[in-house]
Amino acid sequence: MSTLMALLLILFFLMLIIGGKSGLNSFLSILLNTCLLILVALLISWGINIEILLLIFIPLKLATIIFLGTHDVRVAKISFYAAFLVSLILAVIIIVLEYFAQAAGFGEEAGEELVGLSQFAGISYPVIAVAVAIFSTLGAISEASVAMSSGLIEIKKHNPKITSKQLEHSASKIGVDVLTTAVNTILFSLFASFLPLFIWYLRLNYSLGQILNEKLFVSEMLIMIYAIIGVVLTIPLTSWLLARKMGQKEKSVQ
Repeated sequence: MSTLMALLLILFFLMLIIGGKSGLNSFLSILLNTCLLILVALLISWGINIEILLLIFIPLKLATIIFLGTHDVRVAKISFYAAFLVSLILAVIIIVLEYFAQAAGFGEEAGEELVGLSQFAGISYPVIAVAVAIFSTLGAISEASVAMSSGLIEIKKHNPKITSKQLEHSASKIGVDVLTTAVNTILFSLFASFLPLFIWYLRLNYSLGQILNEKLFVSEMLIMIYAIIGVVLTIPLTSWLLARKMGQKEKSVQ
């Protein structure tokens, strides 16, 4: 048994014991999303149009992340709508910034490994960079949306007479906590994945200007910024959609 398989089994049993049915659904969501990413990579390598793949797989991945990982259908629906809208807005931002950044393709550190190999794979590296950036932000966006939706719905459930202003005040407090946690998670994830390259830069005495103009560094920093922007956009949009949904329900009851 490989180390990866052993860790997957440990993760499966822990999620099943702690989360029960919800934990099992979350584990299936992880496996399904991994399969979807592999499928996207295969389709891109086979020459399928990347823009079409993005339009198909962005809502598909959000649906698997949110609906399989959330036991409350109301939370899942609102979270999905908010996350999908933010993904569309963020896609436009990513396309514009990636055009100006010009950080797509291989960096200088990959030069030795690519000696003698053709770098003309017949696919657009800028478009791939956009796809990678979008898929990298979906997890943070969906997590923030689910956290906001579930928190506000629980508040409304335990206090049905809460006013809209009170709910908005609660949403702002929850939003600050969600934003702080999400930003810290994104920063630590970047630091953990980028630590070997930071050591590389320090040992080879890279100047600050060289680091800031490195393709690998710029692309990783951009992905981090995209994820933070996505979370910042998700929090107020989810609150607005939820408040509107609750307002419609109150009017129908009256």
